[in-house]
Amino acid sequence: MLNQLEPNSHRFPQIVKISTSTILQCLKNGFQDTLTSGFPSLFYGACFALAGSGIYLLLSDAMALFVGLTTGFFLLGPALAMGLYHLSQQISSGVKPKLLPSLFAWRSNVANLGLFAGMLTLLLLVWARASLVIFAIFFEGGLPTTQIVLASVMTMQQPVFTLIYFTVGGIFAAFVFCTSVIAVPLISQQNTDAITAGIASIKVCLSNPAAMFFWALCIVTLTALSFFTGFIGLIITMPILGHSTWHVYRAVIKA
Repeated sequence: MLNQLEPNSHRFPQIVKISTSTILQCLKNGFQDTLTSGFPSLFYGACFALAGSGIYLLLSDAMALFVGLTTGFFLLGPALAMGLYHLSQQISSGVKPKLLPSLFAWRSNVANLGLFAGMLTLLLLVWARASLVIFAIFFEGGLPTTQIVLASVMTMQQPVFTLIYFTVGGIFAAFVFCTSVIAVPLISQQNTDAITAGIASIKVCLSNPAAMFFWALCIVTLTALSFFTGFIGLIITMPILGHSTWHVYRAVIKA
């Protein structure tokens, strides 16, 4: 079986151009996969919700750490959603989606999936450190509380902080998005190496700038709405986004 898959690791995937309407269709398919899968999909959503709530309970009094680790955690989303991709694959193959096999989806190409997940983890750590440094520069007397930060941002008491923080955070998020938009499904399904998968993801974004910008906007919007529900919304939104990512991958990579 391994010998049959090895040639794909050196074959650059063919990119297909899509429109924003394709993204909407992928979201619709992702929602349908969530309904079809049921508990297995909601299990992953619950894991994201519990992780977000846990970080908040531990670090709610240290806004710099909380924001850095929470947003950094979701930078790992493409790798953490691997089980959801596997569930969508089961559904597309006409197989009843099961949770247990999806938990071991990483075994399909463990070396390259581990390498890619390691890269995302490194970015998480760098961003968390950068977040702390920015807060330390603009807030004296230790790490500020959530109330202080929100008041500073909402009342524009710290306009330079707001500009710098969101600019730096946006750069990290854009880089992760561009290098991982279809990387993990590509690695796991076509035995592609991590470097090729990252380059292919970048090429997908360059070939479909409008569609990928719209897709990024959808991800940010649904995730932000989930945050405002105290992370409870992640139980639903993360499975939808995970399944939709699988369908975006299927749409932009020529079979």
